[in-house]
Amino acid sequence: MTDLLSALASLGTTIGVFVAAWQLWLAHRQSVTNFEDSFAKEYRELATKLPAAALLGEDISEDEYKRVFEHLYHYFDLCNEQAFHHKIGRVTPSTWVFWCDGMKSNLARPVFKRGWKEVCKRSGKDFAELRELFPCDD
Repeated sequence: MTDLLSALASLGTTIGVFVAAWQLWLAHRQSVTNFEDSFAKEYRELATKLPAAALLGEDISEDEYKRVFEHLYHYFDLCNEQAFHHKIGRVTPSTWVFWCDGMKSNLARPVFKRGWKEVCKRSGKDFAELRELFPCDD
């Protein structure tokens, strides 16, 4: 009988350890999701400050470009931060693929391309992680 109780206690302890590990894994996964979602929220907030024409790949007037350049700068800063967090392993590979595809898509649009070129010229050595992905055309 003692052997049975001892075996049941060991089994209970083992199950408890697995349940605790599972809960820790779930909590970690939720924290990563929340972290990634904060970047998505920031992107959506920035996108609302940019003209729809720029987001659709159309050109905008010089005055409008000057008005939105600050928001483009903040977009590139966000992208650089995302690239940094990818580099140190803080985002999931699937999220990184999604983010990187979005960056490529945006940087192919004329307004973003122009903004990135200007940021590259004016920012010295800043944006190192983003420059690795999207080298500046000098």
